[in-house]
Amino acid sequence: MKKLVIATRGSALALWQANHIKDCLEAEHSGLEVELLKIKTKGDKILDVPLAKVGGKGLFVKEIEEALLDGRAHLAVHSMKDVPTVLPEGLEVGIIPEREEPTDTLLSVKYDGLDGLPEGALVGTSSLRRQSQLAALRPDLKITWLRGNLDTRVRKLMDGEYDAIILATAGLNRLGMTTPKMEVLGPPNFLPAVAQGALGIEYNVNNTEVVEMLQFLNHQPTKYQVLAERGFLTGLDGGCQVPIAAWSEIEGDQIRLTGFVADVDGSRPIRKMAEGHVDNAWDIGMILAGQVLEAGGKEILEEVYARESE
Repeated sequence: MKKLVIATRGSALALWQANHIKDCLEAEHSGLEVELLKIKTKGDKILDVPLAKVGGKGLFVKEIEEALLDGRAHLAVHSMKDVPTVLPEGLEVGIIPEREEPTDTLLSVKYDGLDGLPEGALVGTSSLRRQSQLAALRPDLKITWLRGNLDTRVRKLMDGEYDAIILATAGLNRLGMTTPKMEVLGPPNFLPAVAQGALGIEYNVNNTEVVEMLQFLNHQPTKYQVLAERGFLTGLDGGCQVPIAAWSEIEGDQIRLTGFVADVDGSRPIRKMAEGHVDNAWDIGMILAGQVLEAGGKEILEEVYARESE
């Protein structure tokens, strides 16, 4: 095969990710030409509503998957935290490159980190997970929703619309974006989204030539982490727009997974941990989800879904 087409969203971050994989493929396979097919997804079109209110899973992938199924594209590059746990028949996200930082970052123009924010400061985020953990740490803050691409959100901060915003560290690193004040928010006090910082390459399973060409990009430790965290998400039957977090670490052949569910105001946090052999990563996630549901997570998630559907 001499030409591959990558389906991608058109945001600066999505294009960085797709071009990164394009460069890797062209460097690995001499004579290969890779081009990008930009596609606008439902999540890109609806920008005046909080993500949790838009509804449905796969807000940022459905139209891209249609391009894979109808042959317009050979592969797609996703942020794994946007990918639903159930995929269309015939498609697979089987290649997971090495993970970027999974943490979040608080950005501000004037204030030094979370503790430096004054009482009642306005903080923007598009994530119920971030909102929940932020509310638990600083219940005095005024937290409001913030939509748009990464560069749009940073511009709104720089224009003075917010005292601080919270974004994924990985996206900031990939685009080289900074603000005058930045503080990383990470484990154990601030847990990331499931598979945050990890990319996933999706393709049609029947195209064995493409599958073979992609194998060199797979990073097995990251794949184990993604399996464990997505197993946890699947066990909770959760989407990416609910206050669910997960954090996994690998030592030798063992993986340790921390799972978190809370209500939106952060007042009822449930945190559990499980560990085992990396080969059982998915099952460890599913088992941990059951423990979290039994500990009160089921009621919390039902309340969140009911509230967001109003």
